[in-house]
Amino acid sequence: MITLRPAKERGHANHGWLDSWHSFSFANYYDPSHVHWGPLRVINEDRVAAGQGFGTHGHRDMEIVSYVLNGGLGHQDSMGNKATIVPGEVQRMSAGTGVTHSEFNYDKEGQTHFLQIWIIPNKLGIKPSYEQKTYGDEEKRGRLRLVVSPDGAGGSVSIQQDARMYAGLFDGDEKAELVLDKGRLAYVHVIRGEAEVNGRRVSGGDALLMQAEPLVAVANGSNAELLVFDLPETGWEPN
Repeated sequence: MITLRPAKERGHANHGWLDSWHSFSFANYYDPSHVHWGPLRVINEDRVAAGQGFGTHGHRDMEIVSYVLNGGLGHQDSMGNKATIVPGEVQRMSAGTGVTHSEFNYDKEGQTHFLQIWIIPNKLGIKPSYEQKTYGDEEKRGRLRLVVSPDGAGGSVSIQQDARMYAGLFDGDEKAELVLDKGRLAYVHVIRGEAEVNGRRVSGGDALLMQAEPLVAVANGSNAELLVFDLPETGWEPN
């Protein structure tokens, strides 16, 4: 079963300094049919104005992944990490028992455009931790490159959940397939451009929610960038 979630059906909030589209219920946006997909809890597409950002705030018991599309995202946290995340980099922060952090666009002119992704961990109360890695376009061109996993496979960042995130760039006749094990969910988020996923034409901001499908097949892209999540259907709840 495949369900299309068109980009325009997402929740939307414009705070002036922040323009945000919510794929799942978040803050003042609530849709009982889109609260989570397995352990995938949040995909916010955020555009942060020049010189603006999220002040210091706290999280706990959540796996938080940042994927920057344009500009830079300055990060500081209570673990002592200080970095700027730029396109091609993936940052993972495991909040665990509790962490505070800030995210800021230090550019005085340009906008920062990024995805904020939350995945519910399968274990509560872990020690907070941080990881950041770079994946060049050549690693994602015409393939689905593993960038998040439970065990750091293939140089991916690791999370406390049996979930995997792949990133890919597709144009022209480039194509790729991801085989799904029985009992797994998949979620495809199109970042930009257009592509065919399992025969369905999708474009920037669209998503496909997949259940009981044998694979994810990407083809016929037009400047397409997308994320594919391989997720547990059951047994992912934290203990």
